[in-house]
Amino acid sequence: MTHPSVTRAAAAPLRFDAVDALRGLAMVWMTVFHFTFDLNQFGYIKQDFYRDPLWTWQRTLIVSLFLFCAGLGQAIAVAQGQSWPRFWRRWAQVLVCALLVTLGSWWMYPQSFIYFGVLHGMALMLIIARLTAPWGARLWWLGACAIATKLIAVYAINTWATAEFTHIFNSPQLNWLGFITQKPITEDYVPLLPWLGVMWWGAAAGAWLTRHGAALSRPLPGALKPLAVLGRWSLSYYMLHQPVLIGALMALGWLV
Repeated sequence: MTHPSVTRAAAAPLRFDAVDALRGLAMVWMTVFHFTFDLNQFGYIKQDFYRDPLWTWQRTLIVSLFLFCAGLGQAIAVAQGQSWPRFWRRWAQVLVCALLVTLGSWWMYPQSFIYFGVLHGMALMLIIARLTAPWGARLWWLGACAIATKLIAVYAINTWATAEFTHIFNSPQLNWLGFITQKPITEDYVPLLPWLGVMWWGAAAGAWLTRHGAALSRPLPGALKPLAVLGRWSLSYYMLHQPVLIGALMALGWLV
């Protein structure tokens, strides 16, 4: 039986500080990563963000945390009875922000602009997560299959596919699926596979937590409450943090 704390009416959904704080942690980590990236772009430091495991693994973990939280949120929303109109309103915000990211990145990096980054991938995966969230524990297995499918497919393509076949999946028309043998030239790339698997794991965790409502409702230590506040405004913060960071570094450059 679903815990009563997660069955409120959709008109007044509960917010869980622990979930918001986890999302806020992702935002802080992302900000530190992007600030370091910007320092590199402006020439204040010299790091290889595209090949150095220190940075590539951090990026993987940050994106994983974002998508896990998104899946977690969808499971909780479904358990609370969130209506489809409410879902579509939030989804439209994500999609509009994804388009703005494309336009902004095209202005700054015309040769490597973002056409299927984290928000683009999230817009597609959120629909899938919403439709499948009621499947509960089965999403652990689906998530594992999604990640394994990516690995197996890429191995098969590398081993047996012709150059023409490989080119099809590396093209911008299909590389959003994730069956690539060569990373596209873009500043952010979050394809459907394997990342849908991470969101499914988040949804599976959310389904489990909604059956154990007390785990979600535990109060946060005071020191973590700012993270929960930040997590409630994650999309707005995501869209604003880079313009602010870049603007601050540009101002610093003019001053010195």
